[in-house]
Amino acid sequence: MLEVLRRIVQEVAGARDLEQALAIIVKRVKQAMAADVCSVYLADYAQRRHVLMATDGLNPAAVGQVSLAMGEGVVSVVAEAAEPLNIGNAPDHPRYRFVAETGEEFYHGFLGVPIIHHRKVLGVLVVRQRERRKFAEDEVAFLVTMAAQLAGAIAHAEASGGISRMNGEGATRLDGSVIDGLAGAPGVGIGTAMVIYPPADLDAVPDRKVTDVDAEIIAFKTAVATVQGEIQTWGERLSVHLSAEEQALFDAYGLMLSSSSLVDKVIAHIRAGNWASGALRDTIHEHARVFEDMDEPYLRERAEDIRDLGRRVLVCLQSAGRRKKPPYPERTVLVGEEITATMLAEVPRERLVAVVSASGSRSSHVAILARAMGVPALVGAHDLPVGRMEGRALIVDGYRGRVYMNPSEAVRAEYTRLAREEAELMAGLQGLRDLPAETPDGTRLPLYVNSGLISDVSPSLENGAEGIGLYRTEFPFMIRDRFPGEQEQRRIYRQVLEAFAPRPVVLRTLDVGGDKPLSYFPIKEDNPFLGWRGIRITLDHPEIFLVQLRAMLRASAGLDNLRLLLPMVSQLAEVDEAKRLVERAYRELVDASEQIAKPLLGVMVEVPSAVYQAAAIAQRVDFLSIGSNDLTQYLLAVDRNNARVAALYDALHPAVLQAIQQVVDAAHAQGKPVGVCGEMAGDPVAAVALLGMGVDNLSMSVASLPRVKWVIRNFTQAQARALLATVLRCDGADAVRQHLEQALIAAGLGSLVRAGN
Repeated sequence: MLEVLRRIVQEVAGARDLEQALAIIVKRVKQAMAADVCSVYLADYAQRRHVLMATDGLNPAAVGQVSLAMGEGVVSVVAEAAEPLNIGNAPDHPRYRFVAETGEEFYHGFLGVPIIHHRKVLGVLVVRQRERRKFAEDEVAFLVTMAAQLAGAIAHAEASGGISRMNGEGATRLDGSVIDGLAGAPGVGIGTAMVIYPPADLDAVPDRKVTDVDAEIIAFKTAVATVQGEIQTWGERLSVHLSAEEQALFDAYGLMLSSSSLVDKVIAHIRAGNWASGALRDTIHEHARVFEDMDEPYLRERAEDIRDLGRRVLVCLQSAGRRKKPPYPERTVLVGEEITATMLAEVPRERLVAVVSASGSRSSHVAILARAMGVPALVGAHDLPVGRMEGRALIVDGYRGRVYMNPSEAVRAEYTRLAREEAELMAGLQGLRDLPAETPDGTRLPLYVNSGLISDVSPSLENGAEGIGLYRTEFPFMIRDRFPGEQEQRRIYRQVLEAFAPRPVVLRTLDVGGDKPLSYFPIKEDNPFLGWRGIRITLDHPEIFLVQLRAMLRASAGLDNLRLLLPMVSQLAEVDEAKRLVERAYRELVDASEQIAKPLLGVMVEVPSAVYQAAAIAQRVDFLSIGSNDLTQYLLAVDRNNARVAALYDALHPAVLQAIQQVVDAAHAQGKPVGVCGEMAGDPVAAVALLGMGVDNLSMSVASLPRVKWVIRNFTQAQARALLATVLRCDGADAVRQHLEQALIAAGLGSLVRAGN
């Protein structure tokens, strides 16, 4: 049964659309279970009905025409209970509903399982038998597994208009549709979708309208010829090592690639209006499915050969395309399954108006970068129809986490107004630049910036930053093909320290590993976030650590504004060992007659063990800095980059707030200050809670500075403490956020929650 399941899943994954996926499911499941009927009913919540959308065994004319009202029939029983229903004689069930149009009077045995995606019942998968019998336990398990596989395809089709297409409602039906995700960065962005995708990934290639058919055909034929030449070269190179039978494989590859059915089909797709890469994608999928349908295992495996050839041709097409920059629209909304820092960097900043990513969370790198750039972002939209969004007019609501595709004039007019009001708000906030971040009752809360690039210095100073609360020193390590030397590092650190002097600059020691690997220092781990990273690496390699420490200390000569920060500390022994190495580096320089002062030393609190040992850590160092991103991730056991659980990641979870309060209280009891340097610090809503906790400074992206300063200058610390006491009694993050947002709105700061408030 496992092999049958694997084949069906593979075939469904290669389906060109939902209609074909459903047809494959009902046909293959009926065969595998030796059932008389297999059908799929999809839930239409707007009409409150379960609609028959595919069948093998019932009257095919009933598809799309026959439906059951929600609440009637045994199909509704399955949907309501959200669990399988296995009965020997369906007509005996009190909820049984006879529908003559389906021709179902001959069937008695019934097994229905719900199709569920993210807790929502999307439909019901049903098998029927003429005889009276209950299905076996392994048959139930098989059907449940198939329904789980089908759920993602249905959810994606629901988002992309695939279900509407099946109902004959038009070719795309994306106009006016709305996709919900997570609010990654605040703001409103109105522009045109530009789909970005990783190289050599056929499945990620989007549809794109062809502008020059002849040029696309030439590009495709050139790519094919290139790959044919490569295959011939490889075959000749290996001919002395291969038997005639093995050598024939290369000949077969060449024949596959030159077959008129493949080449002509790609050209036909191009002439139909799709660009070469999209035409190649569709053709390769079609050819691969032919092999996957074959019963002979050897022939089925040839489907992977077809895909491999397709990827090689795609690489050639993409290599040719890299000679010219992508045609970024004047107002670009960058869209992708996963958007990286380099993808963002490639877009001219003056053209980038918003970012939409199918993956990620509020604290993933794409969201952090978008906030730093002041660009609205939506992340974690798993049902995003990425491949069909190219060139569409989009509105991105970074407050609600929502994107509108080809919106109506009314929606466009409303968001144009909101965008104008937001621009006016940000212009008005510039007037706060030279004012202190001080509450009405006189409490100062210094606002620092998070940085990692020299280019951040000027914007930070121009926006009134009082220092750098977190300088990520790993960037110079990540952009090189070797470890940077001591003098190289000293020059970089000196530029930053001089630019901000006498304001404090907190340099975090090397924090690589996890999601920040070095190409020349590979670390392969099953669970890198719980592995060899941060202080663990530098303590294991003191030769790297000492070079960096000396570079930092030498860079601070005569400035005395350096603060050192140790990342990923999980036990006291790490603090003690790091202190010894700092002392050693300092003594070496003093003995060499370097005129330097010993800097303040701090520890990042970002793992639960550090929370519980905060008092002991504070006794050993000069300050603590709470990294709310990782602390939230580890406390809630949520990978913030995993779209399936990203909605569970929220720094305003009561457990996270209580942990931060515990750290603040423990450090203050030792007379040591505490800052917050995670993305939480730049959230105006969270800033109220942090003010109430008594944190001593906040460090955030440059774009967040004016928003947070506006909050600080409008809430007394007494008000913030009262709000904190209330939200700490809340049951969940949503309730906390809602309560704090209402407080901002009541204080006249509603524009920070949503434009137009």
